[in-house]
Amino acid sequence: MTNFLIKLFIKDSNNTHNAQVRENYGKLAGAVGIASNLLLFAFKLLAGLLSGSISIMADAVNNLSDSASSIITLAGFKLSGMPADEKHPYGYARFEYISGLVVSCIILVIGFQFLISSFQKILAPTAVIFSYVTVVVLALSMLVKLWQGRFNRAIGKRIKSAALIATAADSRNDVLTTGVVLASALISHFSGLNIDGYMGVLVALFILYSGVGLIRETLGPLLGAAPERELVDAVQKKILAYDTVIGLHDLMVHNYGPERCFASVHVEFPASQDIMISHDIIDNIERDFASDLGIALVVHLDPVITDDPRLDHLKEQVLAAIQDIDPVLDLHDFRMVEGVSHTNLIFDIVVPPRYKTSDKALRARISERIKAISPVYFCVITVDRSYITSVQK
Repeated sequence: MTNFLIKLFIKDSNNTHNAQVRENYGKLAGAVGIASNLLLFAFKLLAGLLSGSISIMADAVNNLSDSASSIITLAGFKLSGMPADEKHPYGYARFEYISGLVVSCIILVIGFQFLISSFQKILAPTAVIFSYVTVVVLALSMLVKLWQGRFNRAIGKRIKSAALIATAADSRNDVLTTGVVLASALISHFSGLNIDGYMGVLVALFILYSGVGLIRETLGPLLGAAPERELVDAVQKKILAYDTVIGLHDLMVHNYGPERCFASVHVEFPASQDIMISHDIIDNIERDFASDLGIALVVHLDPVITDDPRLDHLKEQVLAAIQDIDPVLDLHDFRMVEGVSHTNLIFDIVVPPRYKTSDKALRARISERIKAISPVYFCVITVDRSYITSVQK
């Protein structure tokens, strides 16, 4: 069914890097979500009203919120497809993340409301009228939600949409939620125990849990989450494949929405190489990243002296001293400037983003270790906080 709908409504469906094709995928997912969730809401609400079950009605309204979520997601895809302008030179693709955040907040509000209703049902329980029609409605709802989850996940993976993948997870969660409601109806009927209010509390808590999880997922890219390890590894591998590249460091990736990725990196070349050759390689790297990975990459050239054995040996000594302090530390841009009374060792230290030791204390410890190598060495240290270490061939 998923492939049939894609072939029917999406032209040039394989060209997922195209903004219009991506928007069409989002529209299709939104339309399917609206239609199917409205249908489930109507049937479940009818079943809940006929049986007097608060948990079934809670599940029905959960489907209504899913329908509203699909509308917001649909609007998010439409707005995110707007072209860049003078006020927003990086485009509007983050609207997709914002729509996901709004949906998450709606889920939290609905979950809280039904938590209150369920507690009231526990305090003042009413009889639940059992009907096999209700059982059939809930069972069919679970099947529809299973398909929804597969549908949204398939499209989400195809266009790399965090919003749709989160929606798919929410659909799978709804299967479990409806299963709890169905179990409540069956237990109440066959055992005589009225656990409807308690099951309503479980449903409400699960809705709240899902809402909090979705907020975390949508806030990440909005706040500037670190890139995925797979992307970092792919960038490193691709850059190191170019001739005469020695290494790289200070990779920074900024995501302004799906398919809107900007990055910068320092790439090391032999200082003895003609600057025009190194610059030409940088141009090729930037152009290839734009065409192959869709990343607007800016490369800073770092010349590295490679024909000075004394400098290489000293760099190894300094690195060993640094990693003796902590193995997670690394260095790059190592230079030596000799003077009459002392020698400056100038380098950058790479530390993880949440490294506990302060920059001042770390500089002091490193300087003390380097003084042990020779008292004439004076360290000029810059501390870089990065999600990758320096990478060498």
